[in-house]
Amino acid sequence: MKHRRISGRRAAVAGAGIAALIVAGLTLQNANASEPVKSAPQARVLSAPAAGNLASTLLSRLGSGAAGSYYDARARSLVVNVLDRSAARTVEAAGARARLVAHSLAQLDGARSTLKKDATIAGTSWATDPVSNKVVVTADRTVSRAEWAKLGKVVQGLGGRAELTRSKGEFKPFIAGGDAISGSGGRCSLGFNVVKGGQPYFLTAGHCTSAISTWSDSSGKEIGQNAESHFPGTDFGLVKYTADADHPSEVDLYDGSTQKITGAAEATVGMKVTRSGSTTHVHDGTVTGLNATVNYQEGTVSGLIQTDVCAEPGDSGGSLFSGSDAIGLTSGGSGDCTSGGETFFQPVTAALSATGAQIG
Repeated sequence: MKHRRISGRRAAVAGAGIAALIVAGLTLQNANASEPVKSAPQARVLSAPAAGNLASTLLSRLGSGAAGSYYDARARSLVVNVLDRSAARTVEAAGARARLVAHSLAQLDGARSTLKKDATIAGTSWATDPVSNKVVVTADRTVSRAEWAKLGKVVQGLGGRAELTRSKGEFKPFIAGGDAISGSGGRCSLGFNVVKGGQPYFLTAGHCTSAISTWSDSSGKEIGQNAESHFPGTDFGLVKYTADADHPSEVDLYDGSTQKITGAAEATVGMKVTRSGSTTHVHDGTVTGLNATVNYQEGTVSGLIQTDVCAEPGDSGGSLFSGSDAIGLTSGGSGDCTSGGETFFQPVTAALSATGAQIG
């Protein structure tokens, strides 16, 4: 999506980005030890949200027989990784595509636990990639040779369950943002407007609310104060409106228009998503991983959505959405919107559940 301009009136209320965390991106590779099930029936044509709902149902039903899933946007079908033919038949009967893989989710989760115990090094990240059926570990440019060697030994000990990559980027927080809100010490932006107990609030990135407690709009008028702040561990904050200001459930599209947001949805690998932020405005991309962990210098954040959407300083905290559904709040990214890059997002559903707020 092309770079678009913002209308001044919506600079503080439409919901977009917050402080940018520049982080190393993950390089995902296809697995060799996987194959589609032969002679499988035609899979149902599904939208990404419908695929996400079906994935939740199937993964719950299959339990240890499933090894993750992703959305094939080109074929508009859900792909479910399975470990045996019995699970494959269940998947196919439900209208999804079954794919036999080598590693179970329990094995990949075990690899993640080992990484957490033995390789929690600032400047690293890891995420489960259902396409490669591996945990992809990335080290940024701040990781020393000795730390790289340590990472290599840990990953090697995990066998084929993990792979190690190096990035030229750096895990680094920046306070700037999308639709501008500011406070003492920095500038951030709204993520999504929400309602709690009948009162208006907005969600933003937790690394912003950990540094700033009182927020003003682009004119300098105070509009809100922190109600909750969560960072590190997770990366979201809840701010209560303290002034009479417009707070529509919309995301700024930077062309004088907005996207109405009517609810929140879980991300699905393969889902097409859009990000809005002040530095690079509106860009599209795809969800490439779930439950990602990033080890910032300030601490570790887990449970993130990984995407191939680009971002730059000032975009973090921005709204990630798919159609009218809120998906995430920008937590960090690498690269830039000229050469490309990856970005991680705090799931909105988790933030809503933790705060008791609702989209609205």
